[in-house]
Amino acid sequence: MRVFRGRADSIAADRDASQRLLSAAADGEPAVRVWTPHRQVAFGRRDARLEGYDRAREAAAERGYPPVERDVGGRAVAYDGETTLAFARAEPVADLRAGTTERYDRATAALERALRTLDLEPMRGEPDDSFCPGTHSLSVADASADGRRRKLVGIAQRVRSDAALVAGIVLVTGRAALAGVLEAVYEALGVPFDPASVGTVADAGGPSDPDAVRTALEEALIGEASDVSIERIGGGR
Repeated sequence: MRVFRGRADSIAADRDASQRLLSAAADGEPAVRVWTPHRQVAFGRRDARLEGYDRAREAAAERGYPPVERDVGGRAVAYDGETTLAFARAEPVADLRAGTTERYDRATAALERALRTLDLEPMRGEPDDSFCPGTHSLSVADASADGRRRKLVGIAQRVRSDAALVAGIVLVTGRAALAGVLEAVYEALGVPFDPASVGTVADAGGPSDPDAVRTALEEALIGEASDVSIERIGGGR
C-alpha cells in the first residue's frame, strides 16, 4: 500500500497527484491519499452540459471559489481550502466490467469506521436536494439542528482498464459558507438544492480539527494493510 501525504502546490498539481495514485494501482500497488484541496468549486461533467453552467461558474468565481471541472462524480462540490477534505483510494483492476459495487462498499465501510472513531454515527444515504446527489453518500444527525439529517460525505468512482479510483469529499467545518456558495451555484444550474442539507463533522458533534479527521480517514482507508510506504506530495496538508 502506498500512502501519499501533503498538499500539492496547485489545483492542477492535485490532479497530477490523482494520476500518480492510479499509476501506482495500475502497477499492482493500492494507493491512498487524504488531503485539503485548494479553494474551489469542482463541477461534474453533467453540470457542464446544462444551460446555466457558465452562470454557475461565474457565481462561484464571484464568491472567491475558482471554478474547475473534475473527472470523477456528478454535480458540483465546494472546497473552502482550509477544512474541507478530499480522499482517494486507488486499486488495481483486472476486469473493468466487474468490481464497481464492491469498491463502493469497501470505501463506504471505511468512511463509516472513520466517522465512528470521531464519535459520530453515520447513516447511508442523504437528505433530499443535497449537494452532488448520489447513491453513495453518508449523512449524520446534526447536533446543532435538533437532530436534522445532513450530508457530509459524497463518494464517487472513476474506472479505467487497469485501475479504479474511489474518491470523495468530507466536510469538517464551515457549513454556512459552503452552503452559501453551493446555493448560488445550484440555482444558476437550475438543479434543486436545499442549503439546510449540508452537514459537517463539527456540527454533528465531532472534532473541528481537520487534522484529526484526516488521520481517522487515512487510517480507515489503509485498513489492515501491513506493507505501507509513504510518499510526499508538495508540502503542508
